[in-house]
Amino acid sequence: MEIRPLVREKLNRENGADAQRLVPWALLNAPFEASWCVVPPGGATGRDQHHEYELIIAMTGEAEVASDTERRPFKAGDIVHFPPQNEHWVVNEGTEEFQMYCIWWDTDMSHVFLDRHAKTEAQA
Repeated sequence: MEIRPLVREKLNRENGADAQRLVPWALLNAPFEASWCVVPPGGATGRDQHHEYELIIAMTGEAEVASDTERRPFKAGDIVHFPPQNEHWVVNEGTEEFQMYCIWWDTDMSHVFLDRHAKTEAQA
């Protein structure tokens, strides 16, 4: 077992949130990348639009998740999916930080995963 810790003191500012990329991770062959993100009180992420699919899991607090067509409440335990090219962002108008885990993938990441997996199986 290997644990990759979240180091809150070393979060980097990315797209309006404080974040730590947890995947890619050298020990993990995964078909996705992921980041822990913290949106401060009164803050918002930047508007984001990309070619990847994305899941965002609300971990703590309450915020609103917005897309190019709507804005809805988003609280701990909720999960939202954005297809490629769908503009989206998170707004925290509350008084406490909002923490979320973002996971994204595309076909290239899937192919890399499958290639690594095949090599691992061949070596076994």
